Amino acid sequence: MPDVIGDGLRVLFCGINPGLMSAETGHHFARPGNRFWPALHQSGFTPRQLQPVEQQELLTYRLGITNVVDRPSAKAAELTRAEFVAGGENLVKKVLDVQPEWLAVLGVTAYRDAFGERTAAVGKQDRTIGATQVWILPNPSGLNAHYTLPKLAAAFAELRLAAGN
Repeated sequence: MPDVIGDGLRVLFCGINPGLMSAETGHHFARPGNRFWPALHQSGFTPRQLQPVEQQELLTYRLGITNVVDRPSAKAAELTRAEFVAGGENLVKKVLDVQPEWLAVLGVTAYRDAFGERTAAVGKQDRTIGATQVWILPNPSGLNAHYTLPKLAAAFAELRLAAGN
């Protein structure tokens, strides 16, 4: 799954791993029930709701997308702890190379597993990667019943405000 990444990013969003539909289409957050694209728009990051096929347009807003683990799966629960740890190490290298202002990991459990921080919670983290600040957002999957779309958009908006937009 190719990253949507470039120089001068304000926020690099980091999903857990590609779902099967995303892997098939080559577009991040491609499953219709995923709420990433609506939350991104409703939070004010984008002036309209982009479709997964328009993911490269994110770069015009100084936004990007990557994943912790590259391997596609039907559910994140299929991934091993070793994959998360290796993915976290690769993510650190990627962030140090691209140097976004913010890294936003979409899923607190993925963040905990990748970085070994068992008590991490949604929101701004003390950790930085080089000069990049780190924020945890809720997982936008439709399976995450703890967050309705309005609550998810509000969480994204907190990051948008912290990122200076």
